Amino acid sequence: MSGRISLFCDSGMSTSLLINKMRDNAALHGKDYEIFSFPFSEFDAKAPVSDVCLLGPRTAYALPKLKTKYPGLKIAVIPSQIYGLMDGKGVLALAEKILREE
Repeated sequence: MSGRISLFCDSGMSTSLLINKMRDNAALHGKDYEIFSFPFSEFDAKAPVSDVCLLGPRTAYALPKLKTKYPGLKIAVIPSQIYGLMDGKGVLALAEKILREE
């Protein structure tokens, strides 16, 4: 699989460690993903060029509004437990599940 995965959190800082773990896991399994993190304030600019957008738990409140504003975009919230553990493998699996959905 390949694609562009974008993570959005309050400032974009807390996801930097997480995306490194996701990149390492993808490389380990020979998967070709572009994985980025951004502050939530850049969602409107960065999301439309992403194949899947994942929100940090603290920005979950915005999900209904974003799904209405961007009906064709694949958007989900990273579960708190996976996010809190900085589980790169788990977040990558979530992104891949969303990418496979029609």
